[in-house]
Amino acid sequence: MIVIQNKRTKLENILKKYPEAIICDVTSQAKDSLVKLSPFYPHCDIPVPYSDNITASCVEAIWQGLKVFECADIDTSLFKNKTMKNIKRTIKKYGKPLGHRKGVDGVELLGYIDARKEIYIPTYKWMLENKCASILKRMKDVCQSKTIVLLDYNTNENVYDTTKPLSHAFLIKAYIEGIYPFEKDVENNNKMRQLSLFD
Repeated sequence: MIVIQNKRTKLENILKKYPEAIICDVTSQAKDSLVKLSPFYPHCDIPVPYSDNITASCVEAIWQGLKVFECADIDTSLFKNKTMKNIKRTIKKYGKPLGHRKGVDGVELLGYIDARKEIYIPTYKWMLENKCASILKRMKDVCQSKTIVLLDYNTNENVYDTTKPLSHAFLIKAYIEGIYPFEKDVENNNKMRQLSLFD
């Protein structure tokens, strides 16, 4: 079993709820190799969606770099940031967000939910598959017999809830459990199950 808890929760309270659980900090503050699961971790060579031959250091650099504000367009300089710091772009500094540009040279601006679906989630999934496969395999093996608690600063598991950032720990959990957070994927999974019944 895999569960998500807020990193700010006291460890003793988590262990009361999930005795003998394996605690996995997957934030940028992790002290072990699990830090590689953070969207801020500079794996490098991560493809920028809808942008031919353009890559970035980390998932968060892509997400922040493609944002468009009232007072600022995209910022591709973030794609080279390998420090895990100074990546976020704020309303206070740049004004009201207008959307995410669909690619570096794109003209279309994606709304927040569509940007999650077309930029953040596919990019994070690419990172998991291409940069963190061995970590995920170990987690998948362990969660068959033990509870894994993923610590994240954000615990929002609803792609459509725009009041809070989406939890990347949720995306890890969903990936390991084979559930991708889109209706179309759920529909496709259901169709595959139906087909397998008649094989």
